[in-house]
Amino acid sequence: MTHPNRVQPDGTFLATPARGMLMGNRGVLHRDGVIGLARWKHRNWVCCEVSFRGRHRAIMPQGRWTALFFLDEAVAMAAGHRPCGQCRRNDYLAFAQAWEGAFGKWPGPRSADAILHGARAQPGGHMLRCHRAEARTLPHGAMFRTGGSDFLVVDGAARPYAPEGYGQPVALPEGRVDVLTAPPMCAVLLTGYRPRLHPSASGQVAAQRSDRTDASGVPPPAG
Repeated sequence: MTHPNRVQPDGTFLATPARGMLMGNRGVLHRDGVIGLARWKHRNWVCCEVSFRGRHRAIMPQGRWTALFFLDEAVAMAAGHRPCGQCRRNDYLAFAQAWEGAFGKWPGPRSADAILHGARAQPGGHMLRCHRAEARTLPHGAMFRTGGSDFLVVDGAARPYAPEGYGQPVALPEGRVDVLTAPPMCAVLLTGYRPRLHPSASGQVAAQRSDRTDASGVPPPAG
C-alpha cells in the first residue's frame, strides 16, 4: 500500500511509488494507519537519513511518529525541514555554520526551529507560506513556483520538479516568482549550505541506492 507520506516542495502530501532519498518527522500525523488532515504536530522538523546504523524504522508506529519522505534535501528545505543533528551530524554542523554566516549566531536547534516555523507555517496546522522574490536572485538549492509548476534553482538555471526527479534545465524566468523555500532557508543557502540533491538535478539518471527500499523509501528488515 502506498501511503500519502511523500512531502512536496509546498508542504502538501502525495501518495506515489517514487522513492525518496531522505525522510522526516513532524510528529504523529496518523491514526490506525491513516494519515489525517493535520500536517504537523510540533515545530522541530528535521530531515533524516532513510537508513541509519542498520536500524529499521516502521512507517507509522502508533503514538510515536509518522514517517515522511522527500525526493531530496532541496525539497525537504522548501517544505521546512533542517538537517537532523544525530543521523546527519556533518550536514547539521554545516547548516549551523551557514546560519551563523547569515544571521551572526547559531541559536541552537530549539530556537532555530522556532524561527523557521514562524517563517514557513500558516496558522491552523495545514498550509505553508510562500514569499515573492526575483527568480534570478534565488540561491542554488532554492525552489519556486511559476505557471503552476515547481522548479529547483541549480547552477544558475531552473529544473522542473516531479516526484520522480527533475527535468531538463531551463532559463530562470525574469521577474518575481512564488518562492517555496522560506527566507531563513534561502539565507542559509546564500551563505554556502549545499543541499543534497537528487541525481537528476545534475542530469543523471534515477538514483542508484546502496540500500534496498520499498516504494515509500523505508528499508525492509534484514533478511
